[in-house]
Amino acid sequence: MLNNLEDAGYECIGVGKISDIFAGSGITQQIRTQNNTDGIAKTLDLMENDFEGICFVNLVDFDMLYGHRRDILGYTTALNEFDKDLEIFLANMRDDDVLFITADHGCDPGYKGTDHTRESVPLLGYSKCWKQGVNIGTRDTYADIAATLAQIFEIEYHGDGTGFLEMLK
Repeated sequence: MLNNLEDAGYECIGVGKISDIFAGSGITQQIRTQNNTDGIAKTLDLMENDFEGICFVNLVDFDMLYGHRRDILGYTTALNEFDKDLEIFLANMRDDDVLFITADHGCDPGYKGTDHTRESVPLLGYSKCWKQGVNIGTRDTYADIAATLAQIFEIEYHGDGTGFLEMLK
């Protein structure tokens, strides 16, 4: 999907380790970060730019420092910090901006060990142009996000997943 966006002329900005995760494929601009705070600050700075495309952000501390290390207090503190910045982000969204917040795997900080855990990952979405309070249910695959982004940008997509944009409009 990132390659399809790039091929269609859209920007694909990777903040944090996104470029590393995708081996640079489909990423048109890479922005390195030091931690969650730095990643959020750089993302808020990007909101001042008018670009067409996707800004894909990885806040690695949630995973690396708190989830896998089972640091409940650290995780809670990081979530509370994120909540404050999310308020700023939402207030600065343009009418046609879209926000998805998700995780790539479960990592319950209260569970023993350091491996991934099996709970479903959350998916929160928001746009001023969408209906509010829509429950899209439990999806069959994480690829539904990619399929939905392809719908939003009206680009070809032949990967796995089923888009859910029609549920949000």
